[in-house]
Amino acid sequence: MDGTVNTNSLRAWILAARPKTLAGAATPVIMGGACAWMYQGGSTARGFDWAAFALCMLFAWIMQVDANFVNDYFDFKKGGDTEQRLGPKRACAQGWITPRAMKTGIIFTTALACAVGLPLIWIGGLWMIAVGAACVIFCFLYTTKFSRLGLGDLLVLVFFGIVPVGFTFYLQTGTWNLQATLAGLSCGLAVDCLLMVNNYRDRAEDAQQGKRTIVVRLGGSAAIVLYYLLGLCATMFAAAAIVLSKPGWCAAPLLLYAALHLATSRRISATDGTALNPFLGKTSRNFFFLSVLFSVGCLL
Repeated sequence: MDGTVNTNSLRAWILAARPKTLAGAATPVIMGGACAWMYQGGSTARGFDWAAFALCMLFAWIMQVDANFVNDYFDFKKGGDTEQRLGPKRACAQGWITPRAMKTGIIFTTALACAVGLPLIWIGGLWMIAVGAACVIFCFLYTTKFSRLGLGDLLVLVFFGIVPVGFTFYLQTGTWNLQATLAGLSCGLAVDCLLMVNNYRDRAEDAQQGKRTIVVRLGGSAAIVLYYLLGLCATMFAAAAIVLSKPGWCAAPLLLYAALHLATSRRISATDGTALNPFLGKTSRNFFFLSVLFSVGCLL
């Protein structure tokens, strides 16, 4: 174990939580809120519910940490986090967190997320119980089942895009429309770029372990093309969501995201192995930037 990290210490738990991944959880809530503000015209009788927005953000952050703990624990139990791992270090594999403590952490974060989401039932109705339950269930199924079947990208599209964007919008407006769906698709595709980098880096190891990701199925060259296309489609869907209510020039800020994404794509195409790890952070920066630019477009 790394002598600078004491077992089950506060620092160990912070490392296990992977704070840099919280951008992926914040992005759909920001886009859903911005879309709702645009739909409301910034001023309606109901108004923008900042408390509901804050609860959505907090729920998303806690669920992201929960998913990180689940991923850490079950990958360790399956022997997936070995010395040959190319990605960032994992807490259980490094001995920073004991497996027993990690199980307790998973129970705690799952319960905390449910507690934070509970008040949303009074705002959005009983639908919120089903949404919360689905988020928790698929948080576990992603690591234990679906990621190994190559369905991880689909879950990212749904649970980092359509669901959080759509229901953030629904909690503010009491409805769900085409704009919310387009914004959700944009967000899900942009966030999936992160998974694409991760699976591109691990394609050889995943193939050996029988993990049939899209990258393993289609090959590394296709992954680079897919990474670029995901960002391009994310830009187009976000622009479409804006121009349904605004003049076309309001979507112009999204061109900055498209340019940034293209630059990152080109650099990834000339990189491999552990050298790809910094691009996880760059990709997270890109899609968080997308949410900010989308918000600007919605507010113009």
